Amino acid sequence: MTHKILVPIAPGTEEIEAVTIIDIMVRAGYEVTVASADFDGSLSMKASRGVTLTADCKLVDIADEEFDLIALPGGVPGSEVFKDSTVLVEMVKQQKYDGRWVAAICAAPALVLQSHQIYPEALMTCHPSFQADIPKDKWRDKRVTIDITNKLITSQGPGSAFEFAIEIIIQLSGKRHAWSIAEPMVPLPNLHYNILGKNDV
Repeated sequence: MTHKILVPIAPGTEEIEAVTIIDIMVRAGYEVTVASADFDGSLSMKASRGVTLTADCKLVDIADEEFDLIALPGGVPGSEVFKDSTVLVEMVKQQKYDGRWVAAICAAPALVLQSHQIYPEALMTCHPSFQADIPKDKWRDKRVTIDITNKLITSQGPGSAFEFAIEIIIQLSGKRHAWSIAEPMVPLPNLHYNILGKNDV
């Protein structure tokens, strides 16, 4: 069974994070929808470092669809747009209410999830520059943090985007499938996430 993944993007979204998530979800065989949260409805936009990203559709046009996971890339300007998007915030709240997965990386956990108190009880991480925005008893200084109870996956930045995306596959499809995607990509052997090794497959 395939999984439906929503990846919102906005002007100023961090491009490494967005493209890594999208690419690895596609490699996993998932149905990926890239949706523009831009307030002017543009499908094409400049990311945080000037790379052009293009969405499949406007977020408002798929707001009533159900997704197995919503993945929020970071980037401060993009996360600020997410934070101010009533449509996206309500979709994330509904996702949590329905017991489905949400993933957020870099600035997004702090600027979107924490600012709206969507996961007040969840353990999470984010970019270290936003650590002060997360309650001390909920902060985890890990490259990728998984809160199984709340079905929330968070991560720290562009450099941890690969691990973050692989962890999404682990949670949705298991370690065996995740390793089948990761191994051909020649990941660093010392990455700090729990995945099957060659001898475990």
